[in-house]
Amino acid sequence: MSQITSPNAETQNFDSLIKEIAEYAVNYKVNSSEAYDTAKYVLIDSLGCAMLALRFPECTKHLGPIVSGTIVENGVRVPGTQFELDPVQGAFNIGTMIRWLDYNDTWLAQEWGHPSDNLGAILAVADYMSRQRIIEGKEALLMKDVLTASIKAHEIQGVLALDNSLNRVGLDHVLFVKVASTAVAAAMLGGTLEEVMNAVSNAWIDNASLRTYRHFPNTGSRKSWAAGDATSRAVWLSLMAKKGEMGYATALTAEKWGFQDVLFKGEQLTLARPFDSYVMEQVLFKVSFPAEFHAQTAVECAVKLHDEIKDRLEDIDKITINTHEAAIRIIDKKGPLKNPADRDHCLQYMTAIGLIYGDLIAEHYEEEFAADPRIDLLREKMIVEENEQYSVDYLDADKRSIANAIQIYFKDGSKTDKVEIEYPIGHRKRRAEAKPKLLEKFENNLATRFPAKKVEKMVELCMDQKRLEETAVHDFMKLLVI
Repeated sequence: MSQITSPNAETQNFDSLIKEIAEYAVNYKVNSSEAYDTAKYVLIDSLGCAMLALRFPECTKHLGPIVSGTIVENGVRVPGTQFELDPVQGAFNIGTMIRWLDYNDTWLAQEWGHPSDNLGAILAVADYMSRQRIIEGKEALLMKDVLTASIKAHEIQGVLALDNSLNRVGLDHVLFVKVASTAVAAAMLGGTLEEVMNAVSNAWIDNASLRTYRHFPNTGSRKSWAAGDATSRAVWLSLMAKKGEMGYATALTAEKWGFQDVLFKGEQLTLARPFDSYVMEQVLFKVSFPAEFHAQTAVECAVKLHDEIKDRLEDIDKITINTHEAAIRIIDKKGPLKNPADRDHCLQYMTAIGLIYGDLIAEHYEEEFAADPRIDLLREKMIVEENEQYSVDYLDADKRSIANAIQIYFKDGSKTDKVEIEYPIGHRKRRAEAKPKLLEKFENNLATRFPAKKVEKMVELCMDQKRLEETAVHDFMKLLVI
């Protein structure tokens, strides 16, 4: 385990963590075929989530230029729309769309997050750079560059999350998105090692938003655009650094004024492992349900029980949910739920939907479904308890399970079997099972926005790894214009 050490006062070297991040972003060569294959699925899954989000007005109201009617010539195309924006606003748009429905990939450790959020910055910078390079008579960026940047952003965000808990000090995980996106965006823009370090140091100095919008009593829709905000800020800081804006060598370790002393309660940021391609290879996909990931196996358990109990809902006496500590800390909620953002972070609500309907889709969080009185009746009968072994296995580097178990007891004394699932379908241990379902999810989500022939064309391209990697970014993004 490496730790940040205070820099030499004479040389004012950059904090070692900032330097490690920048060196990885600029110089590391990715050689893992598994990482590239997984990055392809991350890309298509994220784009599919973005297309599905366009069905929701609360998402689309955030899209487009800041000033209505503004068009940036040869700018960033926003998938599924006709917007062409500057790369900063383009990153906000794409990042917001990807994250809106809480349906893109997930990483669970001491800190949680969604590494594919970084594609907001990556796709925006890549499209902008590729179009500019063509105008200048240079070679375009290729989609392999996008996949490489995605692998690196996943790694930076995910490895930071292994040992460093922002949530325990009240900060939101999108800080790690901002740091990762800044590093890879600055590198994609052609930044030198020093310029990337300058940009990354400014990302840390920005600190992070409070987590309060993810928790009672303030749970709200900001959690759905927070990642878009982080990626747009990352692009802005990267462009600033490329113009020569200075960095701050001890942004993390400066006594009294650095990130660690001001915002991390004096603790040192650490890296649990060297940067390579571990996170992309291990990342979790939300294959079946748009649900906060700690609840994925709970919903899967509930769906398994649906046929057995669907006609006996009124006869239920109690429902026990055995889960892990992180789930209790984040999504164990009682009382009124005020909006979709509140509901998709409530373990009991998501479990109730699975039991009642035998499925969970994005629309189940909307007012029409939330008004079903059976949901709150079931929630009131739920007892959530920690299984200590689940909590241990959750943090075990070789297991990384996200276990839940559900058992239902009836008023007549009968009960169902206890249904336990340790690994959700999106886990690496179930990757082969997940891939065809991820492709089906991608096709279905594209079909909400594009005609059948265009969907077929995009799926054919994306499933051909070699052809996808050799496709120019600006040509790929053009396919996604509505």
